[in-house]
Amino acid sequence: MRLSRSLVPTLKETPAEAQIASHRLMLRAGLVRQTASGIYAWLPAGWRVLQNIAQIVREEQDASGAQEMLMPTIQSAELWRASGRYDAYGPEMLRLKDRHERELLYGPTNEEMITEIVRSSVKSYRELPQNLYHIQWKFRDEVRPRFGVMRGREFLMKDAYSFDLDYAGAVVSYRKMMLAYMRTFQRLGLKAIPMAADSGPIGGDLSHEFIILAPTGESQVFYDAAFEGIDYTGGQFSFDSEADLQRFHEMMTGSYAATDEKHDTAAWAKVAEKREGRGIEVGHIFYFGTKYSEPMGLTVAGPDGKPVVPHMGSYGIGVSRLVGAIIEASHDEAGIIWPDSVAPWQAVIVNLKPGDAACDSICEDLYAKFAGKALYDDRADRAGAKFADADLMGHPWQIVVGPRGAAAGNVELKRRATGERQELAVDAALARIL
Repeated sequence: MRLSRSLVPTLKETPAEAQIASHRLMLRAGLVRQTASGIYAWLPAGWRVLQNIAQIVREEQDASGAQEMLMPTIQSAELWRASGRYDAYGPEMLRLKDRHERELLYGPTNEEMITEIVRSSVKSYRELPQNLYHIQWKFRDEVRPRFGVMRGREFLMKDAYSFDLDYAGAVVSYRKMMLAYMRTFQRLGLKAIPMAADSGPIGGDLSHEFIILAPTGESQVFYDAAFEGIDYTGGQFSFDSEADLQRFHEMMTGSYAATDEKHDTAAWAKVAEKREGRGIEVGHIFYFGTKYSEPMGLTVAGPDGKPVVPHMGSYGIGVSRLVGAIIEASHDEAGIIWPDSVAPWQAVIVNLKPGDAACDSICEDLYAKFAGKALYDDRADRAGAKFADADLMGHPWQIVVGPRGAAAGNVELKRRATGERQELAVDAALARIL
């Protein structure tokens, strides 16, 4: 994209309503604009980040054996009455009626709908296990939306739902999803800690929330150093080996981790290598047995022909919340510092003198070779404004093309995360990035 022709409305001043770093920077970098309380439009740069995060989530869900589908945002109230949750869920649920006075709701989650889909489609134990997921918009009517996309009312979420014949199978599904989550967060450039958690309105008796470490996190976190240094993506654990999954699960749940709300000082005293920090919740997984399948009449024919009620779990990742969480974990006074895996563009090409033949030629050549993966700052603005926007927007690499260097066939390459600068030949700079 050429910046002169793009909708990337950066701001010099911080909007008064932005209270935390991610909200300030998302507004200033032109990622989002608020359209109503707790509801945001995602502008082109923000949408690219959201898509990159969703794609990593999708790839790890697929690798775990989960199947992608898409369920609607609007659900029937009758489904929720069948599970007993319609009246119990509370005012966070947005209830509405259509022109025929049928009661509907904007889904905050999809346990009821997926249970009904499986009830009408799966008839035999031979068709289990099943794990189905989608990446879809949700709505929860927060009483006090704040902190931008971190605590909004409309949000993009990945929610998956597992169906197994018995408890033992459900635990395997749970472990697969825990591993998929740790691999996902590592690919997003985040340090994540799984912590035993309350089930909340979802229900169930086995639950973990995933906290990513960020200096401005919402809660104090205490954890064992054993969580650091594990390469979840390096083939150490296999989705296809139950022994690997059990070993991984024991490692994750056997090391101490707690937020300030569940901190056990006696257990903490026994931890050899203590770590503390701040954390932000970005995911939650639950096993809840037959909490939904039984009241909604989901049964399958078991091996002996008798009806069996499948055991279920659900697994959520806040995709849009992750955008804010990544910024909270990775920014400085100048702006965002995107991890390479989620940045809207791999690099920004900064033309310091548009109209100069050598500068224009090098910039156009680089822009073509990036094939849509670089943003070209071709504006006629001052160099200082271009540098400030490049830092603010957080591009992993900045390729600065000025008249002196261009005459010699060189560019300046800056790594945003470290501030390191090098003068390189054009091809060497391109090779360094690609």
